[in-house]
Parts: sequence; C-alpha cells; structure tokens
Amino acid sequence: MIMFDLLIAPFFEFVFLKRALVASLSLACGCAPIGVLLVLRRMSLLGDALSHAILPGVAMGYIFAGLSLAIMGAGGILAGLIVAFLATLVTRFTHLREDASFVGFYLIALAFGAVMVSLKGNSVDLIHILFGDILSVNKASLLMIAGISTTTLIVLAIIYRPLIIECFDPLFMRTIGGKGSIYHVIFMILVVLNLVAAFQALGTLMSLGMIMLPAIAARFWAREVWSLFLIASGIALLSGYIGLIFSYHYVWPSGPAISLVAGGFYIVSLCFGYYGSLRQAVLHPR
Repeated sequence: MIMFDLLIAPFFEFVFLKRALVASLSLACGCAPIGVLLVLRRMSLLGDALSHAILPGVAMGYIFAGLSLAIMGAGGILAGLIVAFLATLVTRFTHLREDASFVGFYLIALAFGAVMVSLKGNSVDLIHILFGDILSVNKASLLMIAGISTTTLIVLAIIYRPLIIECFDPLFMRTIGGKGSIYHVIFMILVVLNLVAAFQALGTLMSLGMIMLPAIAARFWAREVWSLFLIASGIALLSGYIGLIFSYHYVWPSGPAISLVAGGFYIVSLCFGYYGSLRQAVLHPR
C-alpha cells in the first residue's frame, strides 16, 4: 500500500500529473529516435546549438501571449527553423563548417532571446522559460507535443531506409543519386520540432536532455538501430516517470529532475553496459 501511495496514487489524484505523464510518454516516443540518429550522425553538439536557438521565438511568444506554452512553442519552431536555414546557407556558400556556423547563430539567438525576456518579464518568468515546467502543461500544449511525436514517427517510418543510408554513408547516397540533402533537411526539421516539444517540459536550456541522454545511454546496451530506438525510448519514458515522482514528493523542479534521472541512467550505462562500458574495459582490457 505504501508503494502504491508513493508511486501510483499521485497520478490518479491530480490531473496535472496525469497530463505530465502523458507528455513524458509522448516525448519519449518522438525524442528518443531523434536523439539516436543525432548520435549516429555525430551531430550531438548541433542539437545542443539548436536547443538554444529556439529561445528568441519562445521569448517572442511570451511577449505576445504570456506564459502560453502553445504560442511559445510555435515561436520556438519558427526561430529554430530560421537558424537552421541560415546556418545551412552559410555552410553551403562559405568555407565555414556546419558546426561553427550553427554555434555562431545560436549564440546570437540565445543572447537576443535572454534580452527580450528580461525586458518584458522578471527573473521567475526567465527561469520558467529556461528550465520549463511539465507540471503546467495544458490541453493545447499536450496536443501539440502528441502531434509532434506522431508526426515524427510517421515521417521516420516513411524515410527510414534512405535516412539510415545517408546517416552511415552519405558518399554512397550521393553516388547513387539518392538526394541525401533532402533527407538531411527533413531530419533537421524533425530535430527542431522535437526540441520545441521537449521545451514544454524541460525549458530551452535543458530541452536536449530528453533527446540526447537516453540516446547516449542506449549506445552502451545495443548495436542495431531498431534496438537503440526501443532502449532509448524506454529510458526516456522511465526518466520522465521517475523524474515526476521526485518532483512531486521532494518539490524538485520537474525539468531538471527528469534530466537528472536521465543522467543517472547514462552513468549506470557507462559503468555497466554491454558494449564499450567501463565494465567491459575492466573485464576485457585491450
């Protein structure tokens, strides 16, 4: 009975916790596969840059509609797509590499967004935007998160084969005329959409936590892409659930609590995983 009261009862008693749990489930289904593909494509830092680049759009939504997660999310999508488009143009027409162009634009966007929020709001609003609050997700935001996750899974299912080929061997993709750049653009759009969905729960600063930490942890337990998807999604779902439990019982901020639990899964995987972990290094030294 004590375990029921500790682990399950809060989700029956409070509607906001039910919504938060459903939001975590949706994020786990959409964000985890995107994180796995970012890791496989060695684009983890680009995802970090994009997570900060959505701040000006979020700030603009806040100025026009207050703390409306749906409006701020829509602004974040627009800002993220603009930064991704500009960075791609710079990479294409100059000698600057893609990671450097992304870093340049995201730093400008981050500073611009912080100034916009500080001019209109206060320190509490700024903390809410930067670190999020999944416990305040309303029906409109929940529909937005579920819609982005569903769209992500459908698009990934449609472009799965060419995207995986472009991920592992872009030169071969180019040789057979596979138009890998189109799939790259589609993938970047999905990254932006999922960053905005994760922003609803974790804020702009930590939105990448639900995407990257489960994906990195999964690398220590599986090799095949489909199994990486499943394990990363499972870790993301458990991180959301356990993070909400900690947030409810110990009054922790929900976004950092979820990221902290996901970080715990990463540390455990790093130490005891089947592939390339510290345990493997001790048992089978080279």
